[in-house]
Amino acid sequence: MGAKIKPLHDRVLVKPADEKETVKGGIIIPDTAKEKPQEGEIVAVGTGKVLDDGTVRTMAVKVGDKVIYSKYGGTEIKFDNEDYLLMREDDILGIIG
Repeated sequence: MGAKIKPLHDRVLVKPADEKETVKGGIIIPDTAKEKPQEGEIVAVGTGKVLDDGTVRTMAVKVGDKVIYSKYGGTEIKFDNEDYLLMREDDILGIIG
């Protein structure tokens, strides 16, 4: 699990949601035509953003939150045969639910 990776400062580790295999009409979408999901679950968070005055702003998200993130946000990493995105908290657009 992603708990072995501890993001620094204002970064979060996100497990992207699985790509959907079919659409409402039941059409199966081939791998080459699938669009990457823009949502996932946070599996680890950093300590927060260090501000100019040296204080630390706490994170607005926590482990277990389901989030929507920027389409091109984050860096894709593979760890223990699992795919993750490591991104800044600013790349998160909203919390689902």
